[in-house]
Amino acid sequence: MDVWKQASNLAHPFLSIEFTEMVEVMIKDHFIPGSETWVYEEDGQVKGFIGMQKNEIGGLFVFPHYHSKGIGQKLVRFILTQYEDLEVEVFSKNTIERRFCDKFGIQFLKEDLHEPSGEKVIRIGYTS
Repeated sequence: MDVWKQASNLAHPFLSIEFTEMVEVMIKDHFIPGSETWVYEEDGQVKGFIGMQKNEIGGLFVFPHYHSKGIGQKLVRFILTQYEDLEVEVFSKNTIERRFCDKFGIQFLKEDLHEPSGEKVIRIGYTS
């Protein structure tokens, strides 16, 4: 949860505290138990994780002090060996994730309103 909280706070400063607290509870109680999650660690230290719900990346988070070290790319490349087609939904204002997604062969699928947060989201797809 510490990885999620630090990375999420950096990537989502536009989200309200109330929404973030609600999501934290949902992640602990529903997302992690209900998803396939792979953890990236080195030297016994967790540095990031990716969680999948069917073919959707439900979460990709790396400790901020390990950003730009290829960890997120390694996690996505691994997932691309497990799934033929992937989708992910990204907040439009999340410039960190949007720049990261641009490193892969992505396809814009649609833009929508994420009603619980009141923010726009973009759904994109990856094809291996």
